[in-house]
Amino acid sequence: MNLKELEALIRMVEQSEIAELEITKFLGRKIRISKVLRRSPESNPGPVQEIKIPERNNPRIETENLVAIRSPMVGTFYRSPAPDAPPYVEVGDTVKPGQVVCIVEAMKLMNEIESEIDGEIVRVLVKNEEPVEYNQDLFLVRPLGG
Repeated sequence: MNLKELEALIRMVEQSEIAELEITKFLGRKIRISKVLRRSPESNPGPVQEIKIPERNNPRIETENLVAIRSPMVGTFYRSPAPDAPPYVEVGDTVKPGQVVCIVEAMKLMNEIESEIDGEIVRVLVKNEEPVEYNQDLFLVRPLGG
């Protein structure tokens, strides 16, 4: 593999949904190309949709003014960084923008999902190790402040 081929791989990773690429033999070295998958703060996500939670035998939660943290991809939901580790967040925890709240595994890559708001986790909507869809609600968050 030559330098032009490596540059082409970097461009491919930048322009694709790939989060990480590892090459074990490049000029006698190991090469890893990674990128952070985040939503651009400049993007306009549109109006916040009201979230309706079907009533079960759970205590009623006021859903007005709650914001959902959604999965940016299809994959498997994990609440903690390792099977024996505590969850990133629990109901009642306060989160800040950029704070990791869970992992979604897609194509054997672990993608850390970050909060985009200051708020309190009100409900975890997905069970550990469950499959999730693109844009599926993962957590309900009550924004802090105004």
